[in-house]
Amino acid sequence: MPRPALVRYAGLAGSLSLAVAAWFGGATNPWEPTIRPASIFAGDDGVLVPLAWLVGIVLLVGAWVAGVRVAGGQTSRWAYVTAALWSLPLLAFLPLGSYDAYSYACQGWQQGAGLDPYAGGVDLLGCPWADAVAPTWRDAPAPYGPLFLLLAALAAKTGSLAGTLAGLRVIALLGVVLIAVALPVLARRGNVPLSRAVWLVLACPLVPIHLISGAHNDALMVGLFVAGLACAIKQRGWAAGLLLGLAIAVKATAVVVAPFALLLLLTRRRQAELVGGAVLALAATTLVSGRGFGWVTALAGSGISVQWTSPPTAVGMTIDLFGPDAVPVTRIIGIVALAIVLALLFFRARSRDPLLYAGYALAATVLLAPVFHPWYAVWPLAVLAATLHHHLRWLVVPCAVASALCLPDGYNLALAVKSQGAVAMTALLVYLLWKTLYEAKNRTGRRRGPDHTPDRLSRRDA
Repeated sequence: MPRPALVRYAGLAGSLSLAVAAWFGGATNPWEPTIRPASIFAGDDGVLVPLAWLVGIVLLVGAWVAGVRVAGGQTSRWAYVTAALWSLPLLAFLPLGSYDAYSYACQGWQQGAGLDPYAGGVDLLGCPWADAVAPTWRDAPAPYGPLFLLLAALAAKTGSLAGTLAGLRVIALLGVVLIAVALPVLARRGNVPLSRAVWLVLACPLVPIHLISGAHNDALMVGLFVAGLACAIKQRGWAAGLLLGLAIAVKATAVVVAPFALLLLLTRRRQAELVGGAVLALAATTLVSGRGFGWVTALAGSGISVQWTSPPTAVGMTIDLFGPDAVPVTRIIGIVALAIVLALLFFRARSRDPLLYAGYALAATVLLAPVFHPWYAVWPLAVLAATLHHHLRWLVVPCAVASALCLPDGYNLALAVKSQGAVAMTALLVYLLWKTLYEAKNRTGRRRGPDHTPDRLSRRDA
């Protein structure tokens, strides 16, 4: 077993190396993603940035994976401090792995200038920093809720791009702090060692690379809904509702958590309080922003990206290799399947642990959504890390791979193997489906045996 000090400082060295990559090769203004696999092998990017990124990723991801075995024997303070140390070097440099922070900055500027970010993108409404927005998103309206628009507008009041990015990073940090504060309540409910839960979530490389350096608003959404779940566990209906409503007012994805939060509350009065608090939070932020519910229709534009990292999209891309365009169809099938899965999970959660099934619901949302970005993996991770007792590799391995997908200035390595990745993902899905059906058939056969005793549902699904 690796030593705790070795794990901590190997990860810190990785974070420092990534800070070098961010300083010299992060997402810049204007938009100019120059670092790609072909340019690296051709030597066009020199040695420093690619090497700093590679060393940083290997050290940070390796230390996190190795630390899973170490964290359980350490104090939660050790895990909190280590996670903070790993995030600290990336606070002061260019965003890593994505240009999304520049889109946020422009949406905040538009909101502050009295324009409607739901009516169009920077090509229609303008923005002083429009050149920094990725071309894919320049004509796309904001798909985020009214709370995030208000906060982004507050960050943009600095009047400078650097000041706006700093404000957005503070907002992301607030979300991470909310996760840190709420985790003890979730871990206690899930009977999971707090040090391990903290390690799996806050020390995960996705947090320093994408939530903090990339300043993604997923940090605030996750922080709010995790805090809402913590309040529901403590039977504080109004507080839970307000926090969940605010989470939905950042990104609509958070609505997936609300039904499971209702199940955590023990009385109808507290459930009514949760619903009332969520409606109040949404109504208030919508009223203050003055933009109505235009963000709901703008969500349709978020599916512009077509990558095999989304399983339904991968199946469509594989079919495309042999026939007509199937991606829109497989995406619709994925959404229908998601609705069915969420309903089944909610039904089962009524007799089991709603918190665990909230994590499963978030995982299903990530897997069946039309688009997957690496930082989406944090959604289920923040809940499952505090509830799962076994099979942690299903958490650790995908998050480790996702952490290494994006090059310093935003190029997604999945783009380099589009066809191969789509076929591989489709083959994996076929295998998992076959394995699931095979095991289900075997279980049914065993249950029909003469000596079978009917299984009983446990009150907790650990």
